[in-house]
Amino acid sequence: MDGALLKEIGTKSLLVGAAGLLVFWTVNALKLVISARGINPLVKKFFNQIAEGRIDAAYLLTSKNYRQHVSRQDFLKFLAGLQLNKYRNLKSGRPRIEDKQIILTLKLKSEDKQNELPLDFTFRKIEENWRIDRIVKV
Repeated sequence: MDGALLKEIGTKSLLVGAAGLLVFWTVNALKLVISARGINPLVKKFFNQIAEGRIDAAYLLTSKNYRQHVSRQDFLKFLAGLQLNKYRNLKSGRPRIEDKQIILTLKLKSEDKQNELPLDFTFRKIEENWRIDRIVKV
């Protein structure tokens, strides 16, 4: 075989591999979007409950597993430590799937956009509803 033929075969192999990778990423992206339906309304509801002073209602949006590991008092302390009243804007990062959970980094930004508070939220689907299974300050 001459060099030109080998180069052509190599180029075609590279294109086939790239196409396969593109299909893989597209399928996974679609699975993520379809499976994550309902998370954005949950996040909105969670922060609205906190803004309205309905901390118990926000706490109940968490999973049973979360509530077994984080008491209501610890939840209150965690929220107080975040000083959420400093932040007005919310930016969502790219979701990640790990072990039937979706992890989403949410960045809260101050009104002047000088300060940022990144939080990792882990969501778990319980029956037909999403619940917050973990919140961690990044």
